[in-house]
Amino acid sequence: MHELSLCQDLIDQVTELARKHRAKSVACVKVQIGQLAGVEPLLLESAFTIARAGTVAEQAEMITEVVAPCVLCNTCGAESEVTPSNLLCLACGGNNTRLIRGDELILARVELVVDD
Repeated sequence: MHELSLCQDLIDQVTELARKHRAKSVACVKVQIGQLAGVEPLLLESAFTIARAGTVAEQAEMITEVVAPCVLCNTCGAESEVTPSNLLCLACGGNNTRLIRGDELILARVELVVDD
């Protein structure tokens, strides 16, 4: 399950942020997952529960936001939010498109708990 190795990388990033900001713990981690990223949100959330054990993020909640694919048409210049199985331009129907969103995995937000 590659989601576990992804979560271990996320925990490394979160741990570094917590260290940098002198946080005592992490309350929440939000990630954006493109529908074409090859990552299953439920598996990622389950793997996060395993990866966070014994870390500064041990009690952290994970929020996942699924991002729909978006293409840019090289013919007419339109941007279209499309489905994973149909990457055609919605404006002109052309297939000369470039994926500009929907294959990413982004650490979007981290909520840290710091002492006052």
